Amino acid sequence: MARIHYLQHVPFEGLGSIDVWLADNGHSLSSTHLYEQAPLPDITTFDMLIVMGGPMGIYDYHDHPWLKQEKKFIRACIDAGKTVLGICLGAQLIADVLGGKVTRNPEKEIGWFPIEVTTQGMDTAIGASLAEAEDVFHWHGDTFAIPPGAIHLARSAACENQAFLYDGRVLGLQFHLEVTPAGAAALCSECGNELVPARYVQTANEILAPTEYFHRINRLMQDILAKLLAGTH
Repeated sequence: MARIHYLQHVPFEGLGSIDVWLADNGHSLSSTHLYEQAPLPDITTFDMLIVMGGPMGIYDYHDHPWLKQEKKFIRACIDAGKTVLGICLGAQLIADVLGGKVTRNPEKEIGWFPIEVTTQGMDTAIGASLAEAEDVFHWHGDTFAIPPGAIHLARSAACENQAFLYDGRVLGLQFHLEVTPAGAAALCSECGNELVPARYVQTANEILAPTEYFHRINRLMQDILAKLLAGTH
């Protein structure tokens, strides 16, 4: 069984459905809540790192000075051969430390929208899993460039770079497969000012109504976690 450590950036963006799956499968779990100024652990104490989302930008050092140390920590984990998963902000942080620039996306993308797996992505086990997805959950205004040496896994109509895989063990997902109805409701409450009419921005009702969508993406998250932990990429 694996030792999992995760980094959380705000109180309302936790592990979601990942938490229960890890516990059910016998994996141990530890965390660093960076918004509480908590210290980062020794990287020898865990096997896999998960980096969660958050409303801040990856260059917001003035308001969140811990971002600089977090980036060094993520880079050290990658260099040490850890399995790493980044979700939304987490994916942007990973892309940045691997040399993929993070910029404002032409469109905000908030709500349920489909992704398309690339031809290159279909040659990977994780890309093949993503190809089974219908609509997935998005909440972002920034985007990342695909880091040098990484495989571009997926795109959407609003955002060209939705997912990447580096060295078969470092996965960045711009979208949220872990989110639960409670997590989406918290996002709508905490970040509701972003829900303004736009081409790729849904209303809170549209986000929260399709409860079956949450079950589908959570199952997909479990499948991808199992593949990452098994080294099947």
